[in-house]
Amino acid sequence: MGDAWGDGGAGLLTGLSLIVAIGAQNAFVLRQGLRRSHVGLVVAICALSDVVLIVAGVAGIGVVVDRAPWAIEVIRWLGVAFLTVYGLTSLLRARRPQALAVGEDVIESRRGVVARAVALTWLNPHVYLDTVLLLGSIAGTHGDPGRWWFALGACVASLAWFAGLAYGARLAAPRLASPRAWQVLDVLIGLVMLAVAVRLALGG
Repeated sequence: MGDAWGDGGAGLLTGLSLIVAIGAQNAFVLRQGLRRSHVGLVVAICALSDVVLIVAGVAGIGVVVDRAPWAIEVIRWLGVAFLTVYGLTSLLRARRPQALAVGEDVIESRRGVVARAVALTWLNPHVYLDTVLLLGSIAGTHGDPGRWWFALGACVASLAWFAGLAYGARLAAPRLASPRAWQVLDVLIGLVMLAVAVRLALGG
């Protein structure tokens, strides 16, 4: 059992080190948490997507992805296009900011939120490189059944991070009750999205 805890702990720390970074997906989750819009749905999509990718990597599908660079290229340019549109939309939205009263729930289309969450997760080639290839490779060094305990730890890290980011964002809601605050937030999110798009376009 000691090895299981060690392997699981390694997976937890490795998963957190890869996921805790300012990126397009985290910016989207944060914004949905602040707006209190379909928070549980967004957390579920992001976390479950990570679980699927982590399990796929540990199971060895990372080898297939590694041998199909054209697939990563297709995903990369789709991601560039999506992030560019999303980033520009955020910047345009910042031109006409609206206040969000504390405790106010924003009504958004469930279908639209799902589409954005799925796109931000699955159209990011770094997700495949980090979650599938890197985590899968590291997990492989733990042998059997250690790699699966490692995978479990990484899955727990993903769920804990997205849930904490989305639901913890409500603590910042009082500070974002003014139009000016939301204008700054939308500008920052737009710049993050465009920066990630540029990095992807340059192959970084």
